[in-house]
Amino acid sequence: MAHGTTPHFHNTEGLRQIEVGSKEFQCVGALPPFDHPHIYIDMGKDSEAVCPYCSTHYVFNSRLAAGTSNPLSAIFHADAA
Repeated sequence: MAHGTTPHFHNTEGLRQIEVGSKEFQCVGALPPFDHPHIYIDMGKDSEAVCPYCSTHYVFNSRLAAGTSNPLSAIFHADAA
């Protein structure tokens, strides 16, 4: 699946929350094969959101670069096709 410019994040580590540098992104749950449908999340004016599938709590951090996260291990990298 091509990601284009929308960052994808996962919570394989089971973290209480993940800080992200983007307000629009996709949550994949855990790494495949344990992922859930890739859910598009748009925080809009809010600074946090919860994934409706896996309940991961995402918090926007304006100090992070777009597409990055804290921890960095939460960034999902698709395998090259």
